[in-house]
Amino acid sequence: MINSTTTTSDYMSSLLPKPPPLLMMMMKLRSVQQHHFHHIKPKASHSSIHASATTHLLDSLSQTSPSSNPLSTVTATVTVKPDGLFSRTFLSGLLYRNALHLELVSADLDPDTGLEKETVKSYAYKVRHKDGVVKYEAKFRVPTGFGEIGAVLVENERGKEIYIENIVIRGLTYGPINVSCNSWVHSKHDNPEKRVFFTQKSYLPSDTPSGLRRLREKDMEDKRGNGGGERKSYDRIYDYDTYNDLGNPDQSQDLARPVLGGNNHPYPRRCRTGRSSTKTDPSSESRSSSVYVPRDEAFSDVKQATFSAKTLRSVLHALVPQIEMLILDPNLGFTYFTDIDQLFNQQVVLPKSQKIGFFRSLLANILKVLLEGVDILEFETPAMMNRDTFAWFRDEEFCRQTLAGLNPLSIQLVKEWPLKSKLDPEIYGPPESNITTELVERHIKGVMSVEEALEKRKMYMLDYHDLLLPYVNKVRELEGTTLYGSRTLFFLTPDDTLQPVAIELVIPPMGDKPQWKQVFTPSHDATACWLWKLAKAHVSAHDAGYHQLVIHWLRTHCCTEPYIIAANRQLSEMHPIYRLLHPHFRYTMEINALARESLINGGGIIETTFSSGKYSVEISSIAYDQSWRFDNEALPADLIQRGMAVEDPSAKHGLRLMIQDYPYASDGLILWDAIKQWVTDYVNHYYADASSVVSDNELQAWWTEVRTEGHADKKDEPWWPVLRTPTDVIHTLTTIIWVASGHHAAVNFGQYVYGGYFPNRPTIARTKLPIEDPSDGEEHKLFLEKPEVSLLKCFPTQIQATKVMAVLDVLSSHSPDEEYIGEKMEPSWEEDPVIKTAFERLNLKLKELDAIIDQRNGDLNLKNRTGAGVVAYELLKPFSTPGVTGKGVPNSISI
Repeated sequence: MINSTTTTSDYMSSLLPKPPPLLMMMMKLRSVQQHHFHHIKPKASHSSIHASATTHLLDSLSQTSPSSNPLSTVTATVTVKPDGLFSRTFLSGLLYRNALHLELVSADLDPDTGLEKETVKSYAYKVRHKDGVVKYEAKFRVPTGFGEIGAVLVENERGKEIYIENIVIRGLTYGPINVSCNSWVHSKHDNPEKRVFFTQKSYLPSDTPSGLRRLREKDMEDKRGNGGGERKSYDRIYDYDTYNDLGNPDQSQDLARPVLGGNNHPYPRRCRTGRSSTKTDPSSESRSSSVYVPRDEAFSDVKQATFSAKTLRSVLHALVPQIEMLILDPNLGFTYFTDIDQLFNQQVVLPKSQKIGFFRSLLANILKVLLEGVDILEFETPAMMNRDTFAWFRDEEFCRQTLAGLNPLSIQLVKEWPLKSKLDPEIYGPPESNITTELVERHIKGVMSVEEALEKRKMYMLDYHDLLLPYVNKVRELEGTTLYGSRTLFFLTPDDTLQPVAIELVIPPMGDKPQWKQVFTPSHDATACWLWKLAKAHVSAHDAGYHQLVIHWLRTHCCTEPYIIAANRQLSEMHPIYRLLHPHFRYTMEINALARESLINGGGIIETTFSSGKYSVEISSIAYDQSWRFDNEALPADLIQRGMAVEDPSAKHGLRLMIQDYPYASDGLILWDAIKQWVTDYVNHYYADASSVVSDNELQAWWTEVRTEGHADKKDEPWWPVLRTPTDVIHTLTTIIWVASGHHAAVNFGQYVYGGYFPNRPTIARTKLPIEDPSDGEEHKLFLEKPEVSLLKCFPTQIQATKVMAVLDVLSSHSPDEEYIGEKMEPSWEEDPVIKTAFERLNLKLKELDAIIDQRNGDLNLKNRTGAGVVAYELLKPFSTPGVTGKGVPNSISI
């Protein structure tokens, strides 16, 4: 409080933080040594008050030189993210003028002592807050023999964290130094350790300047942590744990889930949070409303606002026509196909006072915060439905989407005949398929024999038989769903399109019931035709589940997290490989944490809307155990192992596609080659030979930890690459970047395009085939009288469908701050002429790919990617605008 004797300057001085004891002593010495130093005052913002006491204190906090050498004045400008509330106020401008304490670190050791040189220290004062940019400035007096600046130490004296974008140091004889930070710096009150930010020059460990070696190692040690304790929101610690937090046994035993990771259920590892165990199951980790990720892995303000808003909108999207009835009867399906259409073309007035069931705790708050005065909702019509409402009904579109739809990674060549299961016949029944040679030859109209078709690589299939069959009986015990093992067979026609041949659905022995298997084929007969459509609905649900749980979640999100954790633990931030990979890790850990929180958790979106129910994520563990191999995650290797391509040195990309009009593969290989060339240029710039790779202890430690910790359940597999040569490094890094960019984009950003109209890709098939149980006369009678109703009953319920549609709308969206592959040059790349030129080549190649895709989509001879009413294949077009666009390849798994 200001009394009658208190001056304004006294009061302002009282608001400022008390200087440390060392600086207090320096202030006293200053009156004696004034003639030795010329202090330059920082620029003041327009809102600053230049009271005499305040000015005296700010000047007093200027640093002194650590030596008696001649001094030069150096200025460091720090760009920080605005604080938000009160960031522009008069009071905050005074309180936080000297909130940052900086130290310049020499890259050299002291030649006399052989020790690190004493750092040059100063406070950074707030000098500008304009147009959303906050600048702090520090003045340093640097000795002539200080050497090149290699790093900046930052101490945040505020009571809360601060986001530093960059630091620019000027006044040096060798030009300005740019330090790219883009990082949250904790308050010293939370963690007394100073943060280190290295300059943008990259160094292999052996080339690290002597003055930076200790800091390089210490920064990695800080990020590894000690393996104990519960993580705090401001931590930047990376460590491993199993997926033991998906269930909630304390709430209900129905929500107990097995631990994924370990001998029983092999799985990649996630980031450790250190939360306590559940009370009822010591092996499970308790759940919380906010899941820890290292601080710099969290969404930016722009991303957070967009994702949160769209997540809330997703909930609101579920408030569709007849909501009261939906909540009262969650098992209610759609009566007519026109009811489904109403989701897109009928605006719905929300009942402002209606707070029912699933939305009871959310509706009122959301409406107040986001939609005050606005109570009209409707789904956007998906591009596929917008172009051709009936496309989903046709066999041609069903086949086309295996090559150019949302999941083009499951189709595979038939390599052996007859088809046969590898499961134990004592448990699952006879392994031989009922899809016979005679049946196939009849349905391909005798064009060729099965033997010839195999030889000419004309038969392909979707095979979910052995993966799903062990879960069929378990799933059938759940309410409101069913499951079969399935195989779907296709024949490649002369115009490079696929023709459906047969679908086989199988049930293993159950109690005293023997194995049941039935083959369905396209037919002009009314009954067989409708049975075929029902069989397609089941296969579509199997494919939707496999796509979401294995192709999408497991192979991109889940398997990438260990690469990120290991990179931050074992690669210094000044390591060139860390700087190459870092853009491809953006937001992945945060989106994975959100998935564990509300998508793949027990009782979450996936379990309540997909056929496999509570066993969904467990099935992805089986897929990981049986089929995931790092070496096959490379696009060329994946195509070869599925039989979709063969090696051919004379062919473009070194591969010859078995189906030339395979949009995912033909576009993807161009993108793969562009990534590989960029990585080749980059790696060869830093690694001259094999010895430089083998001797890189950080690189070797990173890759060893990926295998032994991040993918510990597969650590002894013989197929893991060994990093011995630059070529090994190039292939490994290209694979990781491909998975994070091209693979993920191809299976994610078309989700609303192809799944928004759910009859095209139902996530669940709720009912059995009407011919499965002859004793169920009512269902068979309904099928014969109203087959359309039987199909609608098989589809998701109204609440299931709208929940999935809402989530797909969110997950298919590009954020306004999306970073697309080859678009943004990292600061460290820009400062190196060789790397800069290589990146510019990448950018040019991606622009060429964009044009090539447009050209291909204009060629009507390519029937799998374009045509009347067909959604052109654009999922691997590199660039996009924000929103649901069905194109754009971000650097990372960012949604």
